[in-house]
Amino acid sequence: MKKVILYTDGSCLGNPGPGGYGALLMFNKHRKTLSKGFKHTTNNRMELMAPIEALNALSEPCSIDLYTDSQYVKNGINQWISTWKRNNWLTSAKKPVKNVDLWKALDEACSKHKIRWHWVKGHSGQAENELVDDLAREAATSDAKAEDVGFEETL
Repeated sequence: MKKVILYTDGSCLGNPGPGGYGALLMFNKHRKTLSKGFKHTTNNRMELMAPIEALNALSEPCSIDLYTDSQYVKNGINQWISTWKRNNWLTSAKKPVKNVDLWKALDEACSKHKIRWHWVKGHSGQAENELVDDLAREAATSDAKAEDVGFEETL
């Protein structure tokens, strides 16, 4: 099984507002970046989109170390999602899970791979995290053209 390292980040200007995600995929000496901007979205949606798109860009099952500066994403996928699924996508307060469309997409994307999730402190000088932060911010500021189709249902 190929060993891949992923770094992901999301950005939103205004929250909600224009947003974007950035991802870095590393395999041996190969490096690939992904990013995309959206007209109107939230920071949490972009934090979720980054690992979804990075994982879906892989053409075969891989062993992955995935780094994110989002506790929301790391805790959601490692601690909360199994309860949400068991409770038909309701929180412990019996409210609908926010961003359920993206949580379902992330769950599906994860199912193909063996993933170890790592949290990295944002804006701490870690080179790869700074790179994906720059990609996400650049996508939010200059490439925010796409519609975030699921955004309206999360309000």
